[in-house]
Amino acid sequence: MTTHANDTAPVRFDTKIAVLLRDDLAGWQRLNVTAFLVSGLGTRHPEVIGEPYEDADSTAYLPMLRQPVLVFEGSKETLTAAHGKALARALPRAVFTSDLFATGNDRDNRAAVRAVDKDSLDLVGLAVYGPRNAVDKVLKGARMHP
Repeated sequence: MTTHANDTAPVRFDTKIAVLLRDDLAGWQRLNVTAFLVSGLGTRHPEVIGEPYEDADSTAYLPMLRQPVLVFEGSKETLTAAHGKALARALPRAVFTSDLFATGNDRDNRAAVRAVDKDSLDLVGLAVYGPRNAVDKVLKGARMHP
């Protein structure tokens, strides 16, 4: 993260968190997939988690991601290409496949992904985290989610 001596100056991050969604998902699916995908980042990369929140009454709230999550959309082909690029660059990533809409728990979700080889996954969502320029290269061809 780039820091500034002046606390009011904008903070620029050297890293990027991005979610790429397949463009044919229903609205509820987009929200669900995004929530699931970003939930995994802090488990392996605790640096993405900020400090806990507290309101003026000293009520405590959970910490959240410390930087914005950029959400993109693209075709099935764009998603497949981005997945391959993320693997080639060894970027931290999370996947959500169409099979996961039919499961109801974590064990079955993991089994559904495990049953398919990486080149045959029916991806509907991908989250990536890493250096800004590497993430930008992975997302080439995708557009910002409206």
